[in-house]
Amino acid sequence: MADDLDPDDGDRYRHAAAEPDEGREELSQDTIWAWATPPGRSALAVLRISGPAVGNVLHALGVRVLPAPRRASLARLVDPADGQPIDQAIVLRFPAPASFTGEDLVEIQHHGGLGVRRMLANVLAHMPSLRPAEAGEFTRRAFLAGKLGLSEVAGLGDLVDATTARAARHALLRLEGEVSRQVEAWSDQLLGLRAEIEADLDFAADQADVTAGALGRAGPRLELLRDQLRKAVQSAGAATRLREGFVVAVTGRPNVGKSSLVNLLAGREVAIVTERPGTTRDPIEVELDLNGLPVTLIDTAGLRETDDPIEQEGIRRAREKAAGADLVIELVDARDMPPAVVDCPNHLIVVNKADLVPDRWAMLAISCRTGTGIDELLAAIAARLDKDLPAELGAVPADARGQAAVSQALEAVEQALAALPLAEPVLVAEELRAAALALARLTGLGGDPEDVLSAIFARFCIGK
Repeated sequence: MADDLDPDDGDRYRHAAAEPDEGREELSQDTIWAWATPPGRSALAVLRISGPAVGNVLHALGVRVLPAPRRASLARLVDPADGQPIDQAIVLRFPAPASFTGEDLVEIQHHGGLGVRRMLANVLAHMPSLRPAEAGEFTRRAFLAGKLGLSEVAGLGDLVDATTARAARHALLRLEGEVSRQVEAWSDQLLGLRAEIEADLDFAADQADVTAGALGRAGPRLELLRDQLRKAVQSAGAATRLREGFVVAVTGRPNVGKSSLVNLLAGREVAIVTERPGTTRDPIEVELDLNGLPVTLIDTAGLRETDDPIEQEGIRRAREKAAGADLVIELVDARDMPPAVVDCPNHLIVVNKADLVPDRWAMLAISCRTGTGIDELLAAIAARLDKDLPAELGAVPADARGQAAVSQALEAVEQALAALPLAEPVLVAEELRAAALALARLTGLGGDPEDVLSAIFARFCIGK
């Protein structure tokens, strides 16, 4: 983690909880190792080791004096079997609990050649009390040590997978705790409401007027909480799209320039371009970065009447892709009559081959041959996709599990509001408890089963 490399950032980890929270499994006592950089040739590789035996590992590699915490130290690594040199490396040490995993942690930055990697892997494989890390085990240990909540874990995974600047920035906000802070605010509201209503349950029957007063005061606060949760649920689709990417389908009749446009936007030849109609059969997908937005652009088969069964299947798939796309670009030939259909929020009509017709078009016109209008087209696409992205997406869970937890909390709060006119504090208190439990599951403190945790951490690479 980049945070580990900052010598002034120790307090962030030093003051974090050293003991696992209730509902989390016990920390493993194994010492684990893995490369945090992908395999293969590279100028630099980072080897991470976490657990109680990191000091013994450094000594075995020839580092006789442990480096000062959070200070880079140059070390000559040797093979403990014969004393032969392995590499010169930079060693950083992060003592527990002020580390990413909450354990003693070491990062060894060495030259990334395959020979060095193989020598180190051979040495580590023969050390006692040491084993290779499983996928996501470093991050899992950080979670178990209370360093990260599940919402931060999800943000870390999104940050690793992010392909554009916008997606990375929102993932970083989730990693830095925006979702957790929002959930904490909701939980505090629920806690206050539950405290008042459940306290009134202790009053005798002749104190019913006091209970009715507590329920009456809860109404406006529950409505405010409902509106906040509802807004988060409504933003979930946009958060998912920014995480997984928007889908833009290019449709139109044969030979209007769909494949040429896709090739132009992709910056390379991804689709075959010929004068023969029906060249494109299967949808061709290419990933793009449009103004920081992750976009999957799909080149589809030309829409026309045909007796060719293969082309018919391509047209069927084209219509299917267009139906599920966030935005459909309908490309028309400038030499044809303009379409009668007007633009709608998820449908953009674009005139191609504008260089062949001198007339000025009222709608967006481009030329794939000359590049005219392409910048305007890109701006129009980005504007259509960007309009539904709220500014506060960093506080909205982008994963399906987190979004389901918020939806469950919203449903429980709505049920509590519906129970208020019944003047039954027990029903209201039970719904508030269900809402609090749903939010606790979002942060990882709600008693989630082991298979949920395994599914979450399995998406990480070994070095995370």
